[in-house]
Amino acid sequence: MNELMLAAFIVAVGLVLAAAATHLYQGVFREQAMLRYDGKTYLHTVGHLVMSFVCGPYIMLQMGWQQQKGSTLAFVPVLIGSLVGFGWAFITGLIFMSVYVAVML
Repeated sequence: MNELMLAAFIVAVGLVLAAAATHLYQGVFREQAMLRYDGKTYLHTVGHLVMSFVCGPYIMLQMGWQQQKGSTLAFVPVLIGSLVGFGWAFITGLIFMSVYVAVML
């Protein structure tokens, strides 16, 4: 049970980090956060890759909840978006928690 709670905590940390980073990015740069790897320069490309990695879980969850024709939700995009988003949030949360523990100890 402890391992399951730890995994849920790590996923929650990853989702919170992704959501906060997404809203911060959209507020500061005044553009929609999306998964991308293009850029005018090499620095822009690296910045978009980092933003896509950190904000990716939240973006995937938002993509999964987009409405289809007739204001309905399709089951498959919701399932795939949540599966990828929560898995990705675990990786993001695990990296963040590892860095946090390494810096604090």
